[in-house]
Amino acid sequence: MADTHATTRPRTNAARICTIVAFVFAALAVFMSPVIFGLLGVILGVVGAVLGDKPLGWYAAAASVAGAVLGMILSAVILNA
Repeated sequence: MADTHATTRPRTNAARICTIVAFVFAALAVFMSPVIFGLLGVILGVVGAVLGDKPLGWYAAAASVAGAVLGMILSAVILNA
């Protein structure tokens, strides 16, 4: 028998799909509309992590925050140049 805790959830396909889409939104946040895609990426990353795709879901949420911040900095530099 596998030694699992009662609080851990098994990873589902929906969790992996949410995590992958969150990483895609993190990349899109750098180039297009960082606020919208960053927020959606964070939401999907957290949903993926809660559904059982740990720690990759949390990494996707963090990547979405980083992508949104980088996208805002990049757009500020381009608009003020």
